[in-house]
Amino acid sequence: MKSAVETLNPTRVRLTVEVPFEELKPSLDAAYKKINQQVSVPGFRKGKIPNRVIDQRFGRAAVLEEAVNDALPRFYTQAVDEGKIEVLGQPDITDIEGVEKIADGGDLKFTAEVDIRPEVTLPDFTEISVTVDPIVVSDEDVDKSLEQLRERFSSVKDVEREAAAGDIVVVDLEAKVDGEVPDDGIASGVSYEIGSGRLIDGIDDAVVGLAAGGTATFSTELKGGTQAGKTSEVTVTVTAVQEKELPELDDEFAQLASEFDTLDELRADSRKRLERMKEFDQATQAQEKVLDELLSKVEMDYPEKLLKDEIETRRHNLEHHQLEPMGLTLEAYLATQDKSLEDFLAETEEQAKKGIKTQFVLDQIVGNEELGVNQEELTEHLIRRAAGSGLTPDQFAQQVVQGGQVPLLVGEVARGKALALVVEAAKVVDTEGNEINFDDDETDESAETVEAVAADETADSTEA
Repeated sequence: MKSAVETLNPTRVRLTVEVPFEELKPSLDAAYKKINQQVSVPGFRKGKIPNRVIDQRFGRAAVLEEAVNDALPRFYTQAVDEGKIEVLGQPDITDIEGVEKIADGGDLKFTAEVDIRPEVTLPDFTEISVTVDPIVVSDEDVDKSLEQLRERFSSVKDVEREAAAGDIVVVDLEAKVDGEVPDDGIASGVSYEIGSGRLIDGIDDAVVGLAAGGTATFSTELKGGTQAGKTSEVTVTVTAVQEKELPELDDEFAQLASEFDTLDELRADSRKRLERMKEFDQATQAQEKVLDELLSKVEMDYPEKLLKDEIETRRHNLEHHQLEPMGLTLEAYLATQDKSLEDFLAETEEQAKKGIKTQFVLDQIVGNEELGVNQEELTEHLIRRAAGSGLTPDQFAQQVVQGGQVPLLVGEVARGKALALVVEAAKVVDTEGNEINFDDDETDESAETVEAVAADETADSTEA
């Protein structure tokens, strides 16, 4: 076999492949054998039909098609290996010549165009510098945390008065669009905390001042359902007004809500917990900022087909996995965001470019640093991913193996290690000028975050 490589642009090549008959003959023989086992001809035993009879009865074209379908992938792969090309995705195979002459000892020629990995030149990681928020836990932060804990242990009671901010109301709702009530325009017995913002715009002003049995009507733009994005006239009827009762913030509450005996002990534990959360947030912020700074220092060409496919994948995921279950079309969703289709496509392209660039840059670091992934690291990552998916580790692992996704998980772990390496080399300071160093313990604790940052940017990208 002879092959030649022509560079079409920095991210695409054309392979020209010429295969002599002697190398094609095994594929031709295999084609005759396969057809021999599949067909029946009177007067001949199955599998013993002469090739000339197969040509006469079923046409030589069928045999040649079978032979070429067997040969092309094999010789394409051989040409890629010989050319030492890092290809992306499937090739576009064109200009197949000589098919009709194969059975007579002729050669086969074909060309294949395919995307390749772009060249990536990495910067000096020590030149990367980012600023993050300091770890500061104020008394107000602790007080807010304790108030949230009190909320969890609150109770409610019905009251015979008008509703006020902070109360819980039980309401019936009827929404009309253009004077008609759609199928999903009625809801009954909805419990809502006034001021929480968890229902529809305008309801707070409508129910404040209403007692049980009171009714009000207001206009609002629907955010979900079949009429999303349309203006609706909503009638709300309050069926009950409830008042929240919070427990006293004292030692007795500390014993009720925790393993501590005193409020002071609970307050101290809350402060430590908030500090750990701030440390985790700081690590996440550092990783995200370091990644952004790293990407800004790398110039890269984007494979055209890969970018197009990535944009389409992101659009498909939004439409069918997020909006469709909510009963929203893309157009209705964009209307709620006050965004045009052109703006959406431009933003999606930027997100796709970042995902692709992140993958290639981190993969380059993995290769340069020869970063491997051992079984323990892969297992730990799989357990974390399983927790986020709602499946047990065994269920998630089975799903990964059956879907052939193990290499994807290995790639996620490796990229996480690559990003951690860059963060370690970079200069990270907080806004107060303190330099942040991530020691081994912190690195272990934030491994999930490092991998998540890297995986999030490449989640929808096509695996090369």
